[in-house]
Amino acid sequence: MKLDEQVSVRVEVPRGGRVKWGADGGIDFVSPVACPFNYGSAHGHLAADGDPADVIVLGPRLDKGAELQVHLIGCVRFIDAGQEDHKWIGLPAGVERPGDAEAAQIEGFFRRYVWAKRLMGALRLRFGPTRVEGLERAGW
Repeated sequence: MKLDEQVSVRVEVPRGGRVKWGADGGIDFVSPVACPFNYGSAHGHLAADGDPADVIVLGPRLDKGAELQVHLIGCVRFIDAGQEDHKWIGLPAGVERPGDAEAAQIEGFFRRYVWAKRLMGALRLRFGPTRVEGLERAGW
């Protein structure tokens, strides 16, 4: 995927949720911090780990399973157990472009989330670095 691309997304974690569902339909992760945005995956786009690419969907809370088109406006560069697992940022039609405060909220969430992912990786015996490498933004 690339910035400025339009992609189709299915919401897996509504804004305010804590449970992330895996591609197989099972629980993949339970976050200790409520998700401040909708979180889903892009149809037809695979991440380096073989799972559908992760997409943050900005705007109001959406139902789990909702499907919509988004315009990719950013990316949280994320490494999970040594593999790229970037979190793309999608903007649905009719939702205002975010500002610096929302960018800080997204980056802050992932700086906390990474600690829980490291712990989960260790419990699953998945070794390799897990880190946030930064936030890339396109036009906001």
